[in-house]
Amino acid sequence: MQIIYAIIALGLIGLLFGLLLSMAARVFAVKVDPRIEKVKEVLPGANCGACGFAGCAQFAEAVARGETDPAGCIPGGKSTAQALAQELGLEIAETEPLVATLFCIGDSNKAVDLFVYEGVKDCTVAGRMNGGFKACSYGCLGLGNCARACPFEAIEIGRYGLPVVDQEACTGCGLCVTACPRDLLETLPRRSNQGHLVLCRSHERGKKVSKACSVGCIACKACIKACPEEAITMDDKLAVIDLDKCNDCGKCVPVCPPGTIYPRTAIPADLSELDKEQVSAAPAAGEG
Repeated sequence: MQIIYAIIALGLIGLLFGLLLSMAARVFAVKVDPRIEKVKEVLPGANCGACGFAGCAQFAEAVARGETDPAGCIPGGKSTAQALAQELGLEIAETEPLVATLFCIGDSNKAVDLFVYEGVKDCTVAGRMNGGFKACSYGCLGLGNCARACPFEAIEIGRYGLPVVDQEACTGCGLCVTACPRDLLETLPRRSNQGHLVLCRSHERGKKVSKACSVGCIACKACIKACPEEAITMDDKLAVIDLDKCNDCGKCVPVCPPGTIYPRTAIPADLSELDKEQVSAAPAAGEG
């Protein structure tokens, strides 16, 4: 009988604790906005942080509370923004898709290496060793920080040491931009690849640039003189093209001595394959 009494007592105690836990769960339950779950279902679930939040869950909460723009999910793009707006009964402004672009063409064949680097495959670490193994202190080290930061596997290091961006897979999230210690990546509006670019970020004097890289901007200003739209200006010792002013006439391309300027339509995924003669022969925008 003692065993039976003990079993009954334990059962009653378990039942009591169960009732108490059930009551506590109801009293202290956190009410979740049902819209948050609906928003999370629409999001791509990449948890990339490009929206400025720690992950998709935090972004979903902020969107549901009206604290951030539904168009803030860059990887999701226009379709995700529209789906969120429809789910929440909101209106969103038109957003332009972005794509990551590398502003350096100094690959292993064009840029001079000062020494053989055999350390950690990290651009930041390598850059701390006497300024890096490249003679150009602004050039791409090609050790893959950008590729590792991309959650969509849209970047890989090409055969000549430069990042290759998959234009279709790139969502323009900008994580590669943040990961690059030399600020060589930038997210640009796709806009059918409108405009020309100076694919260099060096601010050194022309003579020093020429010794370090055969395709670096030497600040000769020939492109500025050739541009009829006044779309090119000098940022210290580096030529910069304003894409809003550039009309793709292409007059800056043949006058650039090192061949640093290219139309966006002629830039291949692997920048190591760039050829100045082929680009110069490419038709300008609007031509057949």
